[in-house]
Amino acid sequence: MRKQSLSLLVAAAFGLAASQASAADLPRKAPAYVPPAPPPVTWTGCYIGANVGGIFTNGDVTFAGVEVSRDNSGFAGGGQIGCDYQFSGGWVIGFRNMFDGTSVNRSRQFFAPAFGVTGTVNGNLNWFDALTGRLGYSFTPGWLLYGQGGAAWVKTSTDVAIAGLTFGGNGNTRTGWTAGGGVEWMFAPNWSAFLEGNYMDLGDNNHLAFGPGPCAAGCTFNTHATAATVLVGVNYRWGWGKAPY
Repeated sequence: MRKQSLSLLVAAAFGLAASQASAADLPRKAPAYVPPAPPPVTWTGCYIGANVGGIFTNGDVTFAGVEVSRDNSGFAGGGQIGCDYQFSGGWVIGFRNMFDGTSVNRSRQFFAPAFGVTGTVNGNLNWFDALTGRLGYSFTPGWLLYGQGGAAWVKTSTDVAIAGLTFGGNGNTRTGWTAGGGVEWMFAPNWSAFLEGNYMDLGDNNHLAFGPGPCAAGCTFNTHATAATVLVGVNYRWGWGKAPY
């Protein structure tokens, strides 16, 4: 009886070993492929891009005691370059320089009582250059809400023509300030698009115009100009820092 029990135990042991060996020879199923997570989105880096949109201007010209206001609008377009740095928590700081040409050109007639005739004011805004710092918040990966402000330089010219004579010819680069804001969307790796609005104030410029009659000894020539822009654009970005997430 004891021999039979021992024989059964030996047979069971051999059977178990054989089954384990057979199982070891079977091919094993490869683990399911898990793709790596996409890299975190970061605004840290520099960029260069282009923009297009509209510009809306307002100018006041005071000549020989008469004030003439000119509202105008046109197209604006150009490019921008800048850099950003994103802190942990979503805050982004940066700077940008934008240079745009414009199509703003407007003429308006007025009556000059000092001369007793009708005159014409002609104004042009050729281009603007805005250097701004900006502060933004990335409220969700890939989206940035920002405000900005800084200095603006604008190439303008204003001429006053009365009785065949032209006063002014004051084509110069004026300096002022600008402020605005917008939203930017990183729609693909290294690419973002933005929509923004900005306001520029160029202050007062005083000139002295000479001519016949009341302006023989000189007439005060004062101009004041403001402008607003609505722009859309696209940027190509390259990073130089790690994502803060």
